[in-house]
Amino acid sequence: MIVAVALVVGALVAGWLVPRVLTHADLRHRDPRALLSAWLLSMSGVLLAGTVGILLLFIPEHGTAGSLATALNGCWTALQHGTSPKLEELGGVASVIMLLAGAIRLAVVGLGEIRRVRRTRRDHLALLRLAGRAGAGRPRTLWLAHDEPMAFSIAGRPGVIVATDGLTRHLPSACAAAVLAHEQAHLRGHHHLLVGLAEVLRRTVPFVPLFRQAPTAIRDLVELSADEAAARRHGPAAVRAALLGVTGHGVPDGALAIAGDAVALRLARLDRWNESGSARRALACGAAGIVATTLPFVTGGALLLTAAIAACPIGVQ
Repeated sequence: MIVAVALVVGALVAGWLVPRVLTHADLRHRDPRALLSAWLLSMSGVLLAGTVGILLLFIPEHGTAGSLATALNGCWTALQHGTSPKLEELGGVASVIMLLAGAIRLAVVGLGEIRRVRRTRRDHLALLRLAGRAGAGRPRTLWLAHDEPMAFSIAGRPGVIVATDGLTRHLPSACAAAVLAHEQAHLRGHHHLLVGLAEVLRRTVPFVPLFRQAPTAIRDLVELSADEAAARRHGPAAVRAALLGVTGHGVPDGALAIAGDAVALRLARLDRWNESGSARRALACGAAGIVATTLPFVTGGALLLTAAIAACPIGVQ
């Protein structure tokens, strides 16, 4: 019981503490992929720690799954005889209700979001195919006869990049190529899926600050990550000029566009852009992931240690 409570409390503390730390990171200098890993894996760690804690309540005395039936039967027998169920039995039943409620809500919100995204994508692509012409290469690009320079990507199987003729008409070739590289990075990195997953978790667990703030932070970070991918191929100057030259107006819901989010921050980062090596990037992502995933468990362990020290009698000399 004590371990279960410590894990649940540790998950809640981490869910409150992690966003306070991550939102103060200087995005102009930090590796966006490391921060993206930290946000995603911290959500995984909080969910895992909370679920394990509830499961330990779900199985009284750390017994087998059969103890659940014992707890339910004990509660029912006590109510029939007009007595109060044991605290442990009540904890087991309450944890079952919490887990079922959380799983059902996650399933309902997730399936609803999947249906909405698929329907929106199907409707948008149906209109875009009528108005645009297919370009060569992978991923597939649809070109629209529109003078305003614009580009965005739509996830799916396969993902699609939509660009206007104004992109190549008004921007230098290097800038236009940087725009397309940015959108390709979104599709290769499955950035639409990451943003959608964060949004589902926000709607499922809105009372935890980590999940409530994650969608906005992840949306900014995937844009920074796509900027870096484009800058490595075409240089930061081309990406910066592209950001200043394209528009984000008219982008459909669910799409990611180069001029969509955090433009001022991204321009400031490109002004200070310094490419880091692949080994350094991998090390930063790995370290951030390990810390973010284990933090709820470390917090729970610290609570257990504190409780154990407080419970130990102090000998008198």
